[in-house]
Amino acid sequence: MKSAVAALFAGLLFGFGLIVSGMANPEKVLGFLDIAGLWDPSLAFVMGGAVIVGLLAFAIARKRTLSFLGFDMKVPGHSHINKRLIVGGLLFGIGWGIAGICPGPGLVALGAGEVKATVFVASMVAGMGIFELVEHKRAAFRSDDSGERWHYKAPE
Repeated sequence: MKSAVAALFAGLLFGFGLIVSGMANPEKVLGFLDIAGLWDPSLAFVMGGAVIVGLLAFAIARKRTLSFLGFDMKVPGHSHINKRLIVGGLLFGIGWGIAGICPGPGLVALGAGEVKATVFVASMVAGMGIFELVEHKRAAFRSDDSGERWHYKAPE
């Protein structure tokens, strides 16, 4: 129960921050991304502040074994850059540039009743579903050492 309340509070705080900063407003985001036109640099300060808070939070988290609420810490251990990370980042950036919305602000805007956010979130959920289907297919086929390029492995 304590974790659910903490998650709710964190989500509400995050959503409120997105609204106050303008990150949930697609027009403001597109104004920030339009560096060749009427560029609005105000979101650079929001992102810079978020990066500073994130760096401090991860620095503290790396030194702890338990969270402030007493739960086990689960800090990501991978730091390598691969093709999937780059392609995913490019797809994220293209989608953000086209719509002016990314997932967090999209959910906030959906909660505010924005029609554009409804289309965005539906597309996001569809994309997540397609990704899961592709990953499921990839997991079913594994390369082996027998000389055959692929073999079928039943999903677990």
